[in-house]
Amino acid sequence: MQIGMIGLGKMGLNLVKNMIRNGNEVVAFDLDEANIKLAQEAGATPASSNADLVSKLDAPRTVWIMVPAGKPTDSTVTELVGLLSKGDYLIDGGNSFYQDSIRHGKIAEDKDINFFDCGTSGGKNGALNGGNFMIGGTSAEAFEHIKPLFDGISQKDGYLYTGKPGSGHYLKMVHNGIEYGMMEAIGEGYDVLDHSPYDYDNEAVAKVWVNGSVIRGWLMELAQEAFANDANLDQISGKMFSSGEGKWTVQEALKQGIPVPVITDALFARNRSMEQDTFTGKVVSALRHGFGGHAMDMKK
Repeated sequence: MQIGMIGLGKMGLNLVKNMIRNGNEVVAFDLDEANIKLAQEAGATPASSNADLVSKLDAPRTVWIMVPAGKPTDSTVTELVGLLSKGDYLIDGGNSFYQDSIRHGKIAEDKDINFFDCGTSGGKNGALNGGNFMIGGTSAEAFEHIKPLFDGISQKDGYLYTGKPGSGHYLKMVHNGIEYGMMEAIGEGYDVLDHSPYDYDNEAVAKVWVNGSVIRGWLMELAQEAFANDANLDQISGKMFSSGEGKWTVQEALKQGIPVPVITDALFARNRSMEQDTFTGKVVSALRHGFGGHAMDMKK
């Protein structure tokens, strides 16, 4: 199918490559001309603006936006709703707050535009080679139009239509809250090992845990990679930056009266890490960089 992609950062550009590899025609735009050139080199048709991108798509148009949450997404959705026509499709694949997606869905609905909020997981590698998508939006019937796109760019069984607008980003919010707790547990475990009376090889520990243990998984594989590059993570600080979804999960749990002590403690640990360097923070920072290319604070 033909699709427009707005936002060609570390996730958006990889999604473009994934889409093209799976037989889709992509028109691409980004505020950074260098990113547009990279998309063009990957086989995309370049666009000079949001309006130019929409003009190069055939009806019914499908536009996927991959821009930062908050005001950038708000302004992009508002502009696109004015550019698109009845029956077109608009997908927000970024990390938007679910309440914003409910609002965006209503704005689109008022113009008879199909809106889908798509929580995107799997990191940079998933975006390139097969991602994981949690997709809320207009209706199950409307989703059938874009379903072939997700059949191609997802892992097997790696996407789910979740219901009305907001439900996709809500599910991704909770997913990221769980992620906070899992990474914090891994980081704390390695902190205990770091202070133990034994001289553990961190990479070797991660390797044995990856192969058959109860706690095996991609995060442990990323830990192994991080320790292979820097045995004791001496090159990075323990600051654990936060994109906000863990905070949203805790706020939602408080609103519902649901206890989430692990996720809450993981969020507070990230806040504390901005003031004090810890080995836990080093491990979580390395894991976040490993799956999503998130910033690490390097030691001077």
